[in-house]
Amino acid sequence: MEKAKVYFTKELTPEAVVRMYEALGRKLEGKVAVKVHSGERGNQNYLRPEFMKPMIEHVNGTVVECNTAYDGARDTTEKHLELMKEHEWSKYFNVDIMDSEEDITLDIPNGKVIKKNYVGKNLLNYDSMLVLSHFKGHPMGGFGGALKQLSIGIASSKGKRYIHCHGKEGASYEDMFTADQIKFLESMADAASSVVNHFKDNIVYINVMANMSVDCDCCNVAEDPCMKDIGILASTDPVAIDEACIDLVKNSNDPGRDHLMERINSRHGLHTIEAAEELGIGTRDYELIEI
Repeated sequence: MEKAKVYFTKELTPEAVVRMYEALGRKLEGKVAVKVHSGERGNQNYLRPEFMKPMIEHVNGTVVECNTAYDGARDTTEKHLELMKEHEWSKYFNVDIMDSEEDITLDIPNGKVIKKNYVGKNLLNYDSMLVLSHFKGHPMGGFGGALKQLSIGIASSKGKRYIHCHGKEGASYEDMFTADQIKFLESMADAASSVVNHFKDNIVYINVMANMSVDCDCCNVAEDPCMKDIGILASTDPVAIDEACIDLVKNSNDPGRDHLMERINSRHGLHTIEAAEELGIGTRDYELIEI
């Protein structure tokens, strides 16, 4: 596999997000789903809709989300839609909670751990997808980027528990915290591959490296960012873009680097990238092209 192209800019503006998308030279056609992280109530680090607005409008996209698998402000469609209003996503965009009605399954015949992925049936309403990710740490996965958005982010509430518990049907909230960590990470890669294979070439990825806390936007009480902002990356390869983000953190001289890398390494977060590459949905071998 030849090197993947990952475009990078240090400019952190809404307009720069659009330029990074344009640099890819891949126009998303038809009805476009834009996967964002809506941000848990109380979280201070999630990327605000105003920052995403020019990009989402550029592709005439619908903001899509799925319900969570834990108690909070996003565990039911009714509560999630209310939070989307509070956080002003629905002020600017059409919003779709994709698992608001029922689940469908995407098959994963070559999955390392799981052979199916539960997603909301509304996924089928879209012709293409923009995965617009906030790169940061994560309490369970080590980090959150494109691969986490593709897997946990797009899975239904039931599907999230299924991935966390590496294929256990009827898994409970408590089961998620006692599951095998490596199998969980490999299940995330499996689930991500099912979404990539569903959209084929009609999917692109943008990672925003800003407000980088060791905690995810799903935490209602999160640590403040530990590193200075780095920039925006874009690619048609989800493995390469996450690998590039990790490398930018590792190669930084920022005093907060070690704290973020400790979170990533203590959860074996890089294994998700390794497993996704082995599944053939991307490569860790990339060329970083600064714009």
